[in-house]
Amino acid sequence: MQVYNLKVPILLIFILLNLAFGFSQNNEEKLDFNLLSENFLRAIKQGKDTKKFQKKLSNTTLELLESQLRTDKQKLAFWVNIYNAYIQVILSENPKLYDNRQAFFNDDRIVIANEKVSFSKIEHGILRKSQWPLGLGKIRKWFPNKFERRLRVNKRDYRIHFALNCGAKDCPPVAIYTADRLYEQFNKSSGLFLKQTTSYEEKSKTVKITPLFSWFRGDFKGRKGSKNILKDQGLIPTTKVKIDFTNYDWTLYLDNWIKL
Repeated sequence: MQVYNLKVPILLIFILLNLAFGFSQNNEEKLDFNLLSENFLRAIKQGKDTKKFQKKLSNTTLELLESQLRTDKQKLAFWVNIYNAYIQVILSENPKLYDNRQAFFNDDRIVIANEKVSFSKIEHGILRKSQWPLGLGKIRKWFPNKFERRLRVNKRDYRIHFALNCGAKDCPPVAIYTADRLYEQFNKSSGLFLKQTTSYEEKSKTVKITPLFSWFRGDFKGRKGSKNILKDQGLIPTTKVKIDFTNYDWTLYLDNWIKL
């Protein structure tokens, strides 16, 4: 009976497994999620296939996302880019989904870290720090799940409303946001969007503004805060004005880009 020495092949397998695991782990550690989100949008803008970006986002882990997206700048830049990217991808592939906007935004259809999430969870849960979608920015969610709690921002920033593109004609255009220039870019996108959507009538002292200010009034600190924002932008001469809200055009309008 021939006796085989199993120690050598077992040791070899052990070494190969360790090398493979180490290579995979090093690749994960080198993955820059902010850069990935930027390149995801660039690929869409250039008409390139984006499956590799979607696969990386799907296959990563909650722990890795949490470890890399540490500051609000990193979180805001990443999630605004991801939201805007998937709006373009999903609606370009199936524009009929926009016929039922409530289902489109609320259904879990985006896979991040092996978890299906909705546009609503990204916007209201992560970017707005667990706000109830119908709470006008004044009511928090009672029981956000672990994914949301661990990835959400620490502080709300009203400027996201002038950066998120929901696919409609009256949505802000899509920009590629970077963590290092985020606040500069947010200021630019806010100024441009508000100038395009605001009109002031001197005779009646009435300003007409986007209904975003009404839908998310708590984020803007109510009418007083909204007026202060408009005055800071030079769009009204005084805060002693009346406010009217314009109608929102929900016509599907994709491929709307801006460079900031």
